[in-house]
Amino acid sequence: MLLTIAWRNIWRNRRRSMIVLLSIVVGVAAMMFNDGLSVGMIRQMLENSIGSHVSHIQIHANGFNDNKVIQKNITDTHLVERMLDENGNIAHWSRRVVTYGLLSSALNSSGGLIVGVEPDREPEVTSIRRSIIEGTYLTGASHEVVIGRKLAEKLQVGVGDKVVGMASALSGDVGSDLFRVVGIYETVSSDFDKTHMFTTLTNAQSMLELGDAVLEYAIIVDDARQVEKVTEELRYHLGDAYEVLSYMDLLPLLVAQVDMYDQMMYIVYLIIALAMIFGIVNTMLMSVFERIQEFGVLMAIGMKNSLVFWMVMLEAVILGAIGTVVGLAIGILLILLFGSVGIDFSIFAESLTSFGVGAIIYPRLTINTVVSVSIIIPLTMILGALYPALRATRLQPVTAIRYV
Repeated sequence: MLLTIAWRNIWRNRRRSMIVLLSIVVGVAAMMFNDGLSVGMIRQMLENSIGSHVSHIQIHANGFNDNKVIQKNITDTHLVERMLDENGNIAHWSRRVVTYGLLSSALNSSGGLIVGVEPDREPEVTSIRRSIIEGTYLTGASHEVVIGRKLAEKLQVGVGDKVVGMASALSGDVGSDLFRVVGIYETVSSDFDKTHMFTTLTNAQSMLELGDAVLEYAIIVDDARQVEKVTEELRYHLGDAYEVLSYMDLLPLLVAQVDMYDQMMYIVYLIIALAMIFGIVNTMLMSVFERIQEFGVLMAIGMKNSLVFWMVMLEAVILGAIGTVVGLAIGILLILLFGSVGIDFSIFAESLTSFGVGAIIYPRLTINTVVSVSIIIPLTMILGALYPALRATRLQPVTAIRYV
């Protein structure tokens, strides 16, 4: 009976009820879309870093990550590669030589990271080949180099031009080689494009006098959720002579930013909930004041105060439930729609690429978002209705009936 009465009371003033419902729907949908957009942006930053160079897991000689000198190289490549081939959770892996060096053209020079890669394996690990905008990717021929668009602009070179690469060799001398630019790539990170140049593994090994030694193994696992498990397995089998680092170890700031955002969203939810409470309190109080005589009559004929309390609370719960369900549906549809086509923020492209996000952001729907909104909004409605409901129970029947 209370549910029926509460439902009828809601629609006695359709305008007010529809305004409350609309505010809840818009609030829920906006909260979800904002959350999905922010999650998408932060996850893209992390995934772009993983896809452009970092990969899921890296293996080096112990201490290489803290001090990237070529003397800390991996000579027993057979042991590492056997462990990688035997692990069923690893999808792809590639050998690399990574060192700091200098790339010079006839007009300018720039320092950065010279990366020697296997042209047949590296495209399965990183996205550089898919990012080529001019020329081609490494074919495996001698003296090829692929550089970023920003670096090409600084060096004032294009496809077909020659550049000189220099870096410290294993003997301590300066190793150098003449390269021809065969491709120019552009990723979503302008900083990455300024500092990374790619050549073949054999070229890098020859220039640095490394022989068959490598400095890094880049690994992609089948399921990103298995990264920690695979990392621990490789650490156990390879021992202390090697360092096995997951992207969480290699990108601690980005990983921390993802975790921090999850905590910050609860603060945003709290602020929005507090703002909604004031509106709900005002609306429900107006509803109570308009029906003082009605409450007086109900109390006079024997309705208990507890029933009056729950009747008012039910009205708020019904409004909150309907608004939340409709808002969730709209929010989910918006996130799924824009999550597939993306939102073009080209007007802010320079700023976004400096953060490694990209001009197009794809919102993402997470279970955490749905659960949080599904709990917070109805709870906010209940808290906002508490005071008006208590106010209704304190009415004196005689005074309420005579209220004008």
